[in-house]
Amino acid sequence: MQPGQRFTGTWQRWHATRALVLLPIGLIVTITVVDIQTPESVHLGPLLVVAPAITVAIGGVWLTGLIGVVAVAAQVVIAVFHGGLTTPNHISQIIGLAILSTLAVIVCLVRDRRRAELAQVRSVSEAAQRALLRPLPRRLGTLHLSCTYLAAAKEARIGGDLYAVARTGDLTRVLIGDVRGKGLNAVGEAAALMGAFQEAAHQHATLPALAGALDRSACRYSTQFLGVDDEAEEHFITALLLEIPDHGCVARLTHCGHPPPLLISRGQVRSVRSPPAPPLGMCVLTRDVRTSHTFPFGAGDTLLMYTDGLVEARDSSGAFYPLEERLALWVRCHPDTLVECVQRDLLAHTGGALRDDAAILAIRRTAMAHAAYLGSELVGSDGRPMAELKHR
Repeated sequence: MQPGQRFTGTWQRWHATRALVLLPIGLIVTITVVDIQTPESVHLGPLLVVAPAITVAIGGVWLTGLIGVVAVAAQVVIAVFHGGLTTPNHISQIIGLAILSTLAVIVCLVRDRRRAELAQVRSVSEAAQRALLRPLPRRLGTLHLSCTYLAAAKEARIGGDLYAVARTGDLTRVLIGDVRGKGLNAVGEAAALMGAFQEAAHQHATLPALAGALDRSACRYSTQFLGVDDEAEEHFITALLLEIPDHGCVARLTHCGHPPPLLISRGQVRSVRSPPAPPLGMCVLTRDVRTSHTFPFGAGDTLLMYTDGLVEARDSSGAFYPLEERLALWVRCHPDTLVECVQRDLLAHTGGALRDDAAILAIRRTAMAHAAYLGSELVGSDGRPMAELKHR
């Protein structure tokens, strides 16, 4: 958020709070005036407790305490005009109002402390998400990437869905996955798998070999919790591994029990199917049966990868989100716009409430045939920076 936007938001909130403060003050003035004008047999003073009670919802500790003091002062004024301060009735009303106002301040203080604790927890979770699930580069090789992560719980910012990319030679490798389960265990497994991917992506020549290395890593991680976590033996990670060479018009895919990606090519949407294999971390394979599937992926094509929280999201009638059908509406959209449209449409489909986390990743191959962006530096087909080539 820019400083100007932050200042504007603070200014608007201050104006809104100032307007709401008029409500308890108006109640105090109205009750006091009416009570003074009524016969002594009618006692409206006890209604003054409404003012500090309302202030708890709209203000902080100091404002609640100030309104409580004003309410007690108003009760004193009422007592002066209705028989004096020494009458047992007025004394009891003043003491009772003071006690209730003090309780309102205590409630407000406890609430503000809990809000501060929740804000700190959210700050820590956001930092953890940035550390574990780092934002992907917008440009990598000949690719344009756009991604988003939707948490099912509003209080949570991280979960078991994951995605990562690795650049090795003239290839870009992509991982998207979903850890079975929720909570800290799922977060830990997701972090371990992403770390293993970033290391193993540079050590294995093929996607099946890379998938095998990730499977062994996931098995080693889950084995550590046998006897500690009752569900450790049931943990697994569905995943897709994608490999896109800079040159050529193809891509390769290895499927590990994950929903297949959708390919947008020449205005058409189709599912990219590949031979399935068990998810990672199940520790059931005695030999490597994973294979890679090669499919056309040319300039201008877009591939949408996602986790099952997207396609298993339901509306109020229980219908699943029709991703492939809706995607046909946005076949010509830029990846950033595509991800934004899917996210907005998904939340509209579910009424804003998700039952499971969802990760969405859109990848488009650009029309650059002889040059590629590596980070922010343009390089030629021989790997030399274009600036160096120009000087030559």
